[in-house]
Amino acid sequence: MLGKRIIACLDIQNGRTVKGIQFSNIIDAGDPVELADNYSKLGIDELIFLDITASCEHRELRYELIRNIAKRINIPFTVGGGISSVNDVRNLLNAGADKVTINSAALDRPDLINELSEKFGNQCIVIAIDAKLEDGIWQVYKYGGKKKTDWELMDWAIEVQQRGAGEIMFTSMNNDGEKNGFSIPALIELKASLSIPIIASGGAGNINHFEQVFKESNVDAALAASIFHFKEVSIQKLKEQLYNNGIPIRL
Repeated sequence: MLGKRIIACLDIQNGRTVKGIQFSNIIDAGDPVELADNYSKLGIDELIFLDITASCEHRELRYELIRNIAKRINIPFTVGGGISSVNDVRNLLNAGADKVTINSAALDRPDLINELSEKFGNQCIVIAIDAKLEDGIWQVYKYGGKKKTDWELMDWAIEVQQRGAGEIMFTSMNNDGEKNGFSIPALIELKASLSIPIIASGGAGNINHFEQVFKESNVDAALAASIFHFKEVSIQKLKEQLYNNGIPIRL
């Protein structure tokens, strides 16, 4: 059985790590290079770097910052924000990224997923999906949660899998930053509908939330940000509890 993964996420704004609640009320969370270096030493399985305003500001990513992080870590490194072309992905891989994650650009032009998968292989293409539960329907949003699309969560997830995505990172906008747990029902439905790995994002508040999401939805990875940034949850203790409760995890 493949081990479950614990992922730390660096949301980047103006070169700093930030964190919000339901995609607003943004606060500073520290220097991204120092945080990345610390996570690599503490045993986090993967690191995701998201330049959260690159798409809506229509600018390229901070390549120098990405290179500095890549030099300091020895774990898989995924980068996203503002990616809209094959050339963008090539530049990121050359800067030290192992995988890229795409959200708004894929929604604006779904063929981009096909192009990137064919060029680089689906193993390095992660599609991020931000969705909000509204009147019983999971609506997909783009541009950092600022603009609603016509897509519903399950339809878009199936579409991106068919187009060649290698993995999906689903963030529940309702749960984001609330620390009340992941959106288990949506994750169960995603897992039942897809054959590619799923990363759960949005809502982690304590160790039990990770145990719950792995046991109840069987997702492949779970992501958190602020509880790791502010040392509310120990990565070592988290992994030990998961391992002791029968969840396959790399200690």
